[in-house]
Amino acid sequence: MLFHVSERPGIERFDPRASEASSGPVVWAVDADRLRNYLVPRECPRVTYYAGPATTAADVERFLGSSTAVLAIEWAWFDRLRASRLYCYQLPPETFECIDECAGYFVSREPVAPARVDVCDDVVAELRQRGVELRVVPDLWPLRDAVVASSLQFSVIRMRNALPRGEAAVLRNAQLAE
Repeated sequence: MLFHVSERPGIERFDPRASEASSGPVVWAVDADRLRNYLVPRECPRVTYYAGPATTAADVERFLGSSTAVLAIEWAWFDRLRASRLYCYQLPPETFECIDECAGYFVSREPVAPARVDVCDDVVAELRQRGVELRVVPDLWPLRDAVVASSLQFSVIRMRNALPRGEAAVLRNAQLAE
C-alpha cells in the first residue's frame, strides 16, 4: 500500500496535477517506510534522516544516537504540528511507479481512489509509535547543512518555509537583549 497525507478530509479521488518535479500531471504517494516524513502539516519545513547502507558509525553516533529515524522541525511550527489533524489516505499501488527509491516517492498518471483513510489527531504520538524521534530546533539550516554533508539517508522538505538563514540567531539575540 502507498500513502498520501493531507490536512483535507473526505478526498474521494486523487486526480493527477501538474508538478514541478515531474513531466506531466501526477498523483504523488510515498511508501510505508517514508510515511514518517509526511506526518506533519504540509507546509511545515523539515529535515528527516536515518541510517542507510553507506552510513558511517560516526554519523550514526553524531546524528541518531539510539534513534532509528529523526524528523526535525523549527520551534515556530511546533504548536501547529501539535494542533494538526492529518488524514492518511491509503492508495492501491497498481497504477504507481517508483521515481525515487531513497525518498520512497511514487507517482500515478491516472486518478486514484483511496482504499482507506486513517485520521491522525496526535502527530507527536504517531511519530513516537513509529519509532521516529521528533527534534524541535530554533533553526533548521545548520542541521540541514550537516545532514546533507553526512553519509545519512535524508529528505529536506519545504525549506522555503523555514526561517531564513541566520534569522533564528537574530531573533534569539533580540530576545536575550529584552
